[in-house]
Amino acid sequence: MSAVTLSLKNKPWGKLALIGTPWFWLALFFALPFLFVLKISLSEAALMQPPYMPFIRDIEDGLVTLAINFGNYAILFEDPLYRTALENSVTIAGISTLIALLIGYPMAYAIAKAPQHWRLPLLMLIILPFWTSFLIRVYAWIGILKNNGLINNFLMWLGITDQPIEMLYTPIAVYVGIVYSYLPFVILPLYATLIRMDDSLLEAAADLGCKPWKQFLTITLPLSMPGIIAGGMLVFIPVMGEFVIPDLLGGPNSLMIGKLMWTEFFNNKDWPVASALAVVLLTVLIIPFVLWQHYERRQEEKSL
Repeated sequence: MSAVTLSLKNKPWGKLALIGTPWFWLALFFALPFLFVLKISLSEAALMQPPYMPFIRDIEDGLVTLAINFGNYAILFEDPLYRTALENSVTIAGISTLIALLIGYPMAYAIAKAPQHWRLPLLMLIILPFWTSFLIRVYAWIGILKNNGLINNFLMWLGITDQPIEMLYTPIAVYVGIVYSYLPFVILPLYATLIRMDDSLLEAAADLGCKPWKQFLTITLPLSMPGIIAGGMLVFIPVMGEFVIPDLLGGPNSLMIGKLMWTEFFNNKDWPVASALAVVLLTVLIIPFVLWQHYERRQEEKSL
């Protein structure tokens, strides 16, 4: 702990500043924007600028009339289009997270167990795609997956198939694009967790006759759970609101809530319904945070 932090904690106003700073940050960049979006979601759409009716309609004899509209949320639960988009978002985000974990865990484990002089170059290879524009990387997959793209041309050159395989504008293309784009967000927290693991635990288990696969299941995997959960959340949460990848690589069956929000905001100019979608999406995304907090409390209780 630094001397500046200690000096602040010894003063009453310093303790207030240390505790209040993160709360002020959350209030400024999370609570206030959320309240603003919530306010719009409870209003009515109108042909005006901005395109929604204000809460306060008129003031007569000192009385304020508030107009709150819950119909936007009713539309979301009554219209099957919105339910389908939400279900697709949860399904695609969940499956993509699982695939990214299955691919990213062995890669992170291999990097963590690699010789010291190889770890930094291997991590650089993981981070290297971030140096290229996200849109360029997604567009590159269009050239790879299309009917006359790299994969189909290679398969037909080998004689495996006589005609192109339909890959672009399918759910498979969406999963490929999402896993490719978000895989580093799984590998990096997993690597940070695995690199801190005490290898003496594995050596002690081996001395007691524990087989390697049992060492992994009973020692490595439980100790790496914080990295698994962190990596899973870093993929699941942004994929839920993903718009670019499903729009460029997916077909009509890959409609997600991010695309609907874009359509309602910019095409239909229906800000209240789009804001209601954002509130529902945020509510769904709170669930992983609650589960994460529950897991942390249980781990703290076990360590006491």
